[in-house]
Amino acid sequence: MEIFMTMSLLTLFFGFFCLCKLLLQRRGQSCYMLAYECYKAKEDMKLNCDSSAKIVMQNKNLGLEELRFLLKTIVSSGIGEETSCPRNIIEGRNPTPADELCEMDGIIFDTLDKLFARPTSISPSQIDILVVNVSMFSPAPSLTSRIINRYKMREDIKTFNLSGMGCSASLIAIDVVQNLFKSYKNANAIVVSTESIGPNWYCGKEKSMMLTNCLFRSGGCSMLFTNNRGLKHQAMLKLKHLVRTHIGSSDEAYDCCIQAEDESGYQGFRLTKHLTKAAALAFTMNLQVLVPKVLPLREILRYLAVSRLKSAKSQKLKADEGVGLNLKTGIEHFCIHPGGRAIIDGIGKSLGLSDYDVEPSRMALHRFGNTSAAGFWYALGYMEAKQRLKKGNKILMSGFGAGFKCNNIVWEVLKDLDDANVWKDCIDSYPPKTLVNPFMEKYGWLNDEYLSFLRLDFSQLFV
Repeated sequence: MEIFMTMSLLTLFFGFFCLCKLLLQRRGQSCYMLAYECYKAKEDMKLNCDSSAKIVMQNKNLGLEELRFLLKTIVSSGIGEETSCPRNIIEGRNPTPADELCEMDGIIFDTLDKLFARPTSISPSQIDILVVNVSMFSPAPSLTSRIINRYKMREDIKTFNLSGMGCSASLIAIDVVQNLFKSYKNANAIVVSTESIGPNWYCGKEKSMMLTNCLFRSGGCSMLFTNNRGLKHQAMLKLKHLVRTHIGSSDEAYDCCIQAEDESGYQGFRLTKHLTKAAALAFTMNLQVLVPKVLPLREILRYLAVSRLKSAKSQKLKADEGVGLNLKTGIEHFCIHPGGRAIIDGIGKSLGLSDYDVEPSRMALHRFGNTSAAGFWYALGYMEAKQRLKKGNKILMSGFGAGFKCNNIVWEVLKDLDDANVWKDCIDSYPPKTLVNPFMEKYGWLNDEYLSFLRLDFSQLFV
């Protein structure tokens, strides 16, 4: 009997020891965001209505049909007159290697300088992990090496360069960081997210490849993370859940968003008609994994009950009937990637979101354009500048990337946030009374029927 009691106590003690060890390990694997800085371009890089028209007219391959298509696209894009692009595009020059590096240095070093200047008590020499994601530019030495050289970081820093990941690359970079945090205690990490626009400007006339010129603009963001619980009091966000979905095994999905050459040999990024289908499939598959982790049990049970009732009555649901899950029972804020008006409106409708919910993404698109993987943080900055983010709130970040992939992150707000950040100079004017840009008012004459019967050199009309 004594031997049995002794064995039982030892078993209980061992079980208690394993549980405590597991809890301590999980505490050390937390991922906290300490700060972030978004890039704001100089005034001479701004793209208003007239400068955009001049850039379009630098392309001698465009005819009346292509100009009308561009006009229709930019009018409905949701982009305003305050976005920016690299100087070589504005000046009509082919980019040199120096231009390409200058574009990256301007964004990366500007945001990192501001990030290290913040009162976070983290210096460049204290960074253990560095992840940089730029999809369309991969020089040698790498961009991480340029950062290490400029800030004289330690010799044992772990560096990673991500390319070709598309508009959700910053979420993938954060996944890299959180997995590394499982192996390194009390570590600090930097994620730099931007895109190379200058060398990848499309100069042909294929409509499916001209869309990117209308949407993509200069932007970037640098973020500081830690798993050091001693710095939790400085943290603004805590990573709760991250789910990645990749459907690249489907040929349609793989080819729907791809870098390629057109028939004339001009390189660009082709968006096909299968893009929306691939996005819907990847998004649905991702939510099937994410939703049970973030929604309360009562909402899941309600959804199952309503779905079973509908199925029993053999009633075919209408697209807008709305018996789907109510994500607002577990999520307060929605940060949809500002890749374009169609993306924002499509995801907003599928999730049953209001205009208030999608406002941050719409305003980020209007003010800064599609800044690729950095776009999430401009939308987050808008929420913060509007003082929407309160302690305990949950934020869902949703984005897509070439390949084709969908990535979702859920953050928990650790304290009330009110920094105006990159929106400081203009937040009071947002949201504007209208998101309509002046392109149609100024260049609507391109749709006049009489132009179809004339042969004109349109580039001379804009001189």
